[in-house]
Amino acid sequence: MSKHHDNHSASELLEEGKFRSTGRDEKKYSKKDDAYTRYMKLIFCFLGLQVSYVLWGLVQEYLMTQEYAAGKFKSSAFCVFGNRFLALLISLGIVLFNRATSTSPPKEAPFYTYAPASLSNTLSSWAQYEALKFLSFPTQTLSKSCKIIPVMLVGVLLNNKTYPLGEYAEATLITIGVTMFSISERSAPSNSMHDDSGFGVFLLALYLCCDSFTSQWQSKVYKDYGVDQYQMMLGVNIWSMLMTGITLYMSGEFFSSFAFILADATALKHMIVLSVTSATGQLFIFYTLKEFGPVVFTIIMTTRQIFSLFFSLLLFGHTISAVGWVSIIAVFVVVFNRLYRGGKD
Repeated sequence: MSKHHDNHSASELLEEGKFRSTGRDEKKYSKKDDAYTRYMKLIFCFLGLQVSYVLWGLVQEYLMTQEYAAGKFKSSAFCVFGNRFLALLISLGIVLFNRATSTSPPKEAPFYTYAPASLSNTLSSWAQYEALKFLSFPTQTLSKSCKIIPVMLVGVLLNNKTYPLGEYAEATLITIGVTMFSISERSAPSNSMHDDSGFGVFLLALYLCCDSFTSQWQSKVYKDYGVDQYQMMLGVNIWSMLMTGITLYMSGEFFSSFAFILADATALKHMIVLSVTSATGQLFIFYTLKEFGPVVFTIIMTTRQIFSLFFSLLLFGHTISAVGWVSIIAVFVVVFNRLYRGGKD
């Protein structure tokens, strides 16, 4: 699961009751101690998600856009493979620990049911890395706000969900804001290595659609088989390792990419940071959702987008026009208004 791709599915997991109480709610704390504990947990979750995903985004941008001593790193598939490797080991350890300590037999889903989510998850992750060769990081980051559109469409088609007209209006406004930003990026002078291109927009659309399918399919598996989030994490990552491993071997990219990072210590460090932050990010997602629910989690992740934009502008020298800034503000106003209404509901 990327971070970006496991967020929505974990939210639905919470809403469907798959996150179990740890029993701490039954303990009798004083109100003061309980409030202090909650604040400390919230700070822990906030910092964990921000550090994991802001750092992940910055390293991702550097890895895919900047020159190393041996040239540019070219394999997006190898980045996906590296991300999944550590996540697989961690999820395997958690699943084995849970089974060893559980008194009841675990629920199981057929192994093949994880394959569709893994395929779409792998494609979305690959497209996200690849898009950075053709789009600026600010464009990609802001465009993730459009994820609501394919999520709604796939929800209607796959799970027969219905949404109020207000949500369609908000989705339309977000799309208009992102489109205005993208157009302003193309017309404004830029210090980045490349300008936004049509193929980059296609890759971004592929990322959004595949990511949305992933969350909806995972929701279906949770509902049908009752597995927990770590079983899902393990099953999807096993399939993803198989898919990316075979693809890398067949294309010859595995050995060339491995040789590249071994020959360049900076590239190796960046690959390690990507893998670690991807895995820790997934764990913080589940913990935050369990403790505070989807609204608080989504607010934290939306502020993460703002921090990612800020640090990318600061470190990589992107320039944004006045129209671009207006578009950014408009998109985040709509997103936070949506979160505010969701919190009241």
